Amino acid sequence: MIFKRVGDGRPYPEHGTTQREWAALPPRPIRLDQLVTTKRTLDLDTLLAEDSTYYGDLFAHVVEYQNELYLEDGLHRALRAALHQRMVLHARVLRLKG
Repeated sequence: MIFKRVGDGRPYPEHGTTQREWAALPPRPIRLDQLVTTKRTLDLDTLLAEDSTYYGDLFAHVVEYQNELYLEDGLHRALRAALHQRMVLHARVLRLKG
């Protein structure tokens, strides 16, 4: 199994974090098997794009809530890492209380 669990939706409260606020969080390595996804599907065009990070953050966005790590944005990056047999993804982690 690549991920800890495949989820469907965000079980944490809306946080309203802006792109600028995400960018202020330092990236850190996260093991793929510690992540719970918030999406069940992926657009293959996004996964297979030559330059999939052109318009977005270079790092995935993870929300830590109630001792779980939820992959909010960057599912395509996580799957690309797994396809290259890397078990770690560099992500920005937002901690929410709850």
